[in-house]
Amino acid sequence: MNTSPPARIAQQLFAESGLAASHEPIETNVVDALLARHYRLSGHLERLATEKDDTFRLRTVTADHLVKVSPPDEAVAVVALQTAVMRHLEAEAPHLPVQRVEKTSEGSDNVPIETKGGGVRVLRVFDFVEGAVLARTNPDHEQLAKAGQMLGRVDLALRSFRHPADERRLVWDLRYFDQLRELVEYMPGAAHRRLANEVFRLFHEAVVPTLGDLETQVIHGDYSPYNVLVDPRTDNFVTGVIDFGDSMRSALIFDPAVSVANLLGRTPGDPWREACSFVAGYERARPIKDTELPLLPVAALARLTLRALVTHWRAERVPERRDYLLEHARDDWAHVERAMTVATEEVVARLLSTRHDTP
Repeated sequence: MNTSPPARIAQQLFAESGLAASHEPIETNVVDALLARHYRLSGHLERLATEKDDTFRLRTVTADHLVKVSPPDEAVAVVALQTAVMRHLEAEAPHLPVQRVEKTSEGSDNVPIETKGGGVRVLRVFDFVEGAVLARTNPDHEQLAKAGQMLGRVDLALRSFRHPADERRLVWDLRYFDQLRELVEYMPGAAHRRLANEVFRLFHEAVVPTLGDLETQVIHGDYSPYNVLVDPRTDNFVTGVIDFGDSMRSALIFDPAVSVANLLGRTPGDPWREACSFVAGYERARPIKDTELPLLPVAALARLTLRALVTHWRAERVPERRDYLLEHARDDWAHVERAMTVATEEVVARLLSTRHDTP
C-alpha cells in the first residue's frame, strides 16, 4: 500500500474540492451571533455531521432552518455558484421541491466570515425541508422511478443555466476519474485493488474515448439517496431535493450515474434492479441519448469505486470526520463486486427494454 502523497493532479483536485485538509469547526456561539445580527433568528442550534462544511439545524419558535458555513478552502465563487443554481431553479421551476436559500435582513444571500488566516468562509441559511431521506426507506419500483423523474426535471430546468464558476474542478467529476488511478495504491486490500483496477479498465475503454463528445450542462452532481427527501404516503413521493454543494458543469450522463451508483448492489439477487427503476423514471423527464445510455453502467461503477477510494484516503487524513465518511461508504466494495457479476452489455439491454416505462 502506498503511503506517499498522491500525484499532483489528485492533490489539486482534493484541494479545489475542499477535501485536502481538516479545519477547526466554527464555534456555535459565533454562528448564533451572526444569525441574530444578520437574519434576526435565534433558537437552538444542533450541529449535524457532514463531509466537509459546518452544518447546523436551527430550531426556532416558528420554523426550522438549515445553516451552513463553507469550509475555509472552498472558493467564495463556488459558494456563489451553488446559491445561483438554487435561485435559478426557484425562478425557472418553482414547482420543484428544491431547497430554498433565505435572505439576510439586508437582502443578501449570505454572510461572509473572515478567518484568522485571511480567508473567507460563507454562512448561508436555508429552509429546513421535512421528510425522510431516500436512503432510510425501502422504495418500490414506481417510487424509485419518481425519484429518477425528479432528477430528470432538475436537469431539464438547468439546461439554460450559466455561471462564471460553473467550470469548477471537483474530484467527484467523472471527467477526471481516469487520472485518479493512483488512489488504488492507497487501498490496503488486494481484492479491493483488483476490483478498482478492473473498473478503471472498463472506464478507460468505454468512457474516456467519448468524453469530448458528451452532452454537457450544469448538473446537481450529488443526487444521492441522502440528498433526496421523500414521503411514501404522498403521490409525488419526493418532497425535497437538497445539497447543491457539488453542482458543476460536466457531462449530463454523469448526473444519473451518481444516483445509479448509490443504488447498485442493494438487492443482492438482482444488483441492478433499483438502478433500472430509477433510470426508467429519469427518462420520463429527460431522455438519455442513444449514444450515451451504454456508458451509464460503467460511469456508475466508476462513481461508486471513486467514493470508496476517496473515502478511504480521507478517513485516514481527516479523523474527525472518519465516522461520517465510513458510514456513507461502508458497503461500497461489496456493491461494486455484486454489480460486476452482471455484464455491462446485459445491463444496457435491460435499460433499453425499460426506457419507455410509463407511470
